[in-house]
Amino acid sequence: MLRLGLLSTARINGIIVAAAAATGCFDVSAVASRDVARAEAYARETGISRPYGSYDALLLDPEVDAVYISLPNRLHHEWTMRALDAGKHVLCEKPYSRHPAEVEAAFARAAQHGLILTEGFMYRHHPQTQTIGHIASNGALGRLQAIHADFSLHLKNPSDGRFRADLDRGSLMDIGCYCISVLRLLAGEPERVAGEHVIGPTGVDVAFHGKLRFRDDIAGEIDCSFLLPRRQNLEVIGEDGSLIVQAPFRPDWGGHVVLQRGTGRTCIEIPEANSFERELVNFADAVAGRDAPLLDREDALGQARTIDALHRAAENAQWVDL
Repeated sequence: MLRLGLLSTARINGIIVAAAAATGCFDVSAVASRDVARAEAYARETGISRPYGSYDALLLDPEVDAVYISLPNRLHHEWTMRALDAGKHVLCEKPYSRHPAEVEAAFARAAQHGLILTEGFMYRHHPQTQTIGHIASNGALGRLQAIHADFSLHLKNPSDGRFRADLDRGSLMDIGCYCISVLRLLAGEPERVAGEHVIGPTGVDVAFHGKLRFRDDIAGEIDCSFLLPRRQNLEVIGEDGSLIVQAPFRPDWGGHVVLQRGTGRTCIEIPEANSFERELVNFADAVAGRDAPLLDREDALGQARTIDALHRAAENAQWVDL
């Protein structure tokens, strides 16, 4: 059993706690908050044995092997570095950072200490994602031409933390990062990008449209928004057909995977699976030396470079080469 501590009492922790119990690989034994009363209340609700009133206190706990970091984006790097220096393996919620130098520093520190660090893009672990990748690469669509991905959530509460510029939030960082991730998975690293954003009253992008150009002239487009109804879609287009995925990032929302070639349409059957459980099993296996992390340094670095380039492209209204 891998003894896991939670850095923060974020809402997503409930999904992680349930998934960890289902795997049988984890003992979620500690939780930390900057408010000890909040940590204690959370521990009572979830059955966690050791609550802490600071993140540092949890990192000093010798009975914690690894931490799950669900802190706001701006705090990911600082607390990942502190956790690694405290000898803890780290599963950090996505996106790790928009700054490539931070990604390089963190993975270098993990290697220095002989620890596992991985970024929490849970959808990458789902069999649906593996199926999408196989179809896109096995010639069923012919030579890839274009990939379109979109993700939106209609956020109505102006105090929602995802609107906070000081925490490095915004639509591209919070949900657009999924669109970037799947385009990179299918087409490799982009060669140049362009972007347009809509900046809201709090200073973050509330909507973002990006164009990405990949090798072999593959064209990519992403759209993300906090202003539109909840939706997610992926379309992968080749010379001989297209693949339409109605729930690429949260398969649990429901939807179909449809392969279209000419006038023929085939609905692809996807095995049921819990993305979070599979993510945690991969993390536990990596810590135990049974498997490599699915999401490694190169993937996190490519993700940060692309996010950074898209932000710069939008700010300067010009294409940016990577």
